[in-house]
Amino acid sequence: MTDNLYHDVVIIGSGLAGLRAAISCAETNKKLSIGVISKVQVMRSHSVSAEGGTAAVLFEDEGDNKDSHIYDTIRGSDFLADQDVAELLVRQMPDEIYKLDDWGMPWSRKTDGRIDQRHFGGYSFPRATYAQDKVGFYEMQTLYDTCLKFDNIHFYNEWFCTSILDDGNNNFAGLTVIEMKSGDFLIVKALAGIICTGGAGRMYSFSTYAYSSTPDGLDMAYRAGLALKDMEFVQFHPTGIIPSGILITEGARGEGGYLINNQGERFMKRYAPKNMELAPRDVVSRSMMMEMQEGRGFVHETGVECLKLDLTHISEDRIKERLAGIREIGIKFSGVDIVNEPIEIRPVCHYMMGGIHTDIDGRTEMDGLWAAGEAACNSTHGANRLGANSTSECLVWGKITGMLAAGYAHTHLNSTIDIPNDKILLEEKRIYDGIFRGTGNVNPYEVKKELTDMMDKNAYVFRNEDGLTDGLKKARELSKLAWNHVDDKAKEYNTNFVNVMELDSILRVSEIILMGALNRKESRGAHSRTDYPNRDDINFLKHTLAYYNKAEPRLAWHPVKFTQYAPVERKY
Repeated sequence: MTDNLYHDVVIIGSGLAGLRAAISCAETNKKLSIGVISKVQVMRSHSVSAEGGTAAVLFEDEGDNKDSHIYDTIRGSDFLADQDVAELLVRQMPDEIYKLDDWGMPWSRKTDGRIDQRHFGGYSFPRATYAQDKVGFYEMQTLYDTCLKFDNIHFYNEWFCTSILDDGNNNFAGLTVIEMKSGDFLIVKALAGIICTGGAGRMYSFSTYAYSSTPDGLDMAYRAGLALKDMEFVQFHPTGIIPSGILITEGARGEGGYLINNQGERFMKRYAPKNMELAPRDVVSRSMMMEMQEGRGFVHETGVECLKLDLTHISEDRIKERLAGIREIGIKFSGVDIVNEPIEIRPVCHYMMGGIHTDIDGRTEMDGLWAAGEAACNSTHGANRLGANSTSECLVWGKITGMLAAGYAHTHLNSTIDIPNDKILLEEKRIYDGIFRGTGNVNPYEVKKELTDMMDKNAYVFRNEDGLTDGLKKARELSKLAWNHVDDKAKEYNTNFVNVMELDSILRVSEIILMGALNRKESRGAHSRTDYPNRDDINFLKHTLAYYNKAEPRLAWHPVKFTQYAPVERKY
């Protein structure tokens, strides 16, 4: 083990939330030392893949208003969002759009030069602020360029965090990490920390996520004693390309795309006659599954059932101007030019509404530690996220947590960081004796494939007790197999080692998803039980918490915060 490193504030993750947090931290106190640790190179963070837009109310003079955005978010969440959190998101977001603009963000523009916005599902007004169909890439580039202007922000690319350390009294004290280039195991001490490790969609095989999007950040928090909240709520985006799972942005429907079945119908008229293709994602995904179950789907050449997204009625010039990236993806990965023919799609794992339990300001249950972005669950999205609210969440709580962590670090500058040595030794033993030098005869990659295929089957758009029970049994059987070993014994850039550590976290967190889904005997938002088809506000209008327990996760409930909107039936 090499010498310890030290930063006043350490940020885990370099996506939109992590970079925004770093800037906020640096602006709050230019004397603080800020470390940003990422298991990938910064611009390979999955945030670069966000396509369609970032939600904000910009044009109240044209009829939009913040109360409408707040209510759309709460209704879209199936009334599981904490309403004070939704209010904070909406009220802070316009400033974030203009701040990015000041930093050089190339927003798409109206003909009069003002920032443009497009329609997205579940909104009463076009408020998805966009940059062609590459909004995440441009936002990331803008934030990274801005980070480089601060001398006190230090990047550690391709460092894999393995655990969160406290001082024995629930005060954040630092991290254990592996520098992938050298293979060295290090301790990073810090006064304050922010977890921005993003989503964990690679627990599913059919997924829009980058292969690096695994739940190691969630698992670190969980093993440190922090609750994971609402993990049963997994969003399935209606339009994933088959078989890759690559996303076709909701912006394609925002620009006027149609969903069609094998009879050439725009079938959403049966399910959401007012909003049609621009109903919330949970509504559209369920509608698509019902169309296929009733025999109105297509069969992809791989044998998988699907439907089609038709953009052929949109002018080629408009597609080239606003959906150029999607056209390129269609050609490369489906052999389809969306200008000339519909593209085959099906609901795909896209987002985790759940995450590390935080309060409205992103504080976790550990003093000095915050979480922001998709890794966090401050309950902005409840049971279903509206499109374009995720990048907004990253910006708002990146700013908030960066500011608060900087303030906390400043008040503790003269504090001594004491980490019990047994905590470090236990973690070193867990990952080296338990995984790297482990012995086994089961291929961990095959275990991962079996697990993620099971999640596709048993924890997909529609769920039921039998499927979830079988899935939980399968996950536990897989976790007991002799998979925890690393065949590649190289020290430097050992991706085999990283992959097996990721699998370790996938197995633990998938169990939480399945248990939460079994425990929630209702249908709400993205969690749709065929054996409990109705929403049950009497028994289940509350958040799920999961705490670490060696035998199995310990589940608890947490109240939903209401301010002004009572639950009503969702109709679109």
